[in-house]
Amino acid sequence: MTLPNPPGAIAIDAKFPLESYHALREAGSDAALMFLPSEAVYAELHGNFPDAVQESHRARVFSVRAVLKDVEMREQAGLIQRHVRSLMGDVGRLDDRVAKLDRHFGQATEDIRQIQISTQKVTRGAEKIDSLELDQDSPPAVPPAGPDVPSRP
Repeated sequence: MTLPNPPGAIAIDAKFPLESYHALREAGSDAALMFLPSEAVYAELHGNFPDAVQESHRARVFSVRAVLKDVEMREQAGLIQRHVRSLMGDVGRLDDRVAKLDRHFGQATEDIRQIQISTQKVTRGAEKIDSLELDQDSPPAVPPAGPDVPSRP
């Protein structure tokens, strides 16, 4: 039988006779699968005998529950990676949109600056006109008569 790594390829023998044990020891790279008859036994082993669990992992002896949990975690990791890739695409699009909005704000800022320049010019021109002293009661000035202009009687 082949399971995901670890343990990979395994030999299953419900009684696990001495010959199978010796075959496991001689193989070197094979792993053993420890059958635990119930979730309660699994919980008891892992809850109260953590040293035995760690030693079994070092010896490449895995419980059925541990193998199935590892497979489930790998499947979940793939799902999480797909979601992260999707989020990365969303963040890229968001970044593009922020950059576009920033360009619009930059253009709006430049337009406002140009409008302020124009209003300052108009204001200076109006101030020059306002500073002129005009006498409302006197007639408009008549240019003096020159030598070739006949004078009026």
